[in-house]
Amino acid sequence: MAEEVVEKKTEETKRVIHTYPLIRHSDMNEEMRTEAMELCVTACEKFSSNNENAAKMIKETMDKKFGASWHAVVGEGFGFEITHEVKNILYMFFGGTYGIVVWKCS
Repeated sequence: MAEEVVEKKTEETKRVIHTYPLIRHSDMNEEMRTEAMELCVTACEKFSSNNENAAKMIKETMDKKFGASWHAVVGEGFGFEITHEVKNILYMFFGGTYGIVVWKCS
């Protein structure tokens, strides 16, 4: 009987990990947001064990597609306060644990 209670508690406390991208905030236009989101997913999948390389790939690709001065942060458990150009920020989650912020400032 006691074993059943322990098993039920562990089943109830399982974490839900989302495998799809979850956008928390963005003021980009639809086309730019879609491209940035797909780029972030690709970078996180390609460099799943190296957040620095994922951020570098995102930054360099955004610089090429949408002009210079893009910045990217990829990681787990971080906070941020930034200044950015209007209509040039994306804050999203991917893979359940990765937080990604992409923004442009001049």
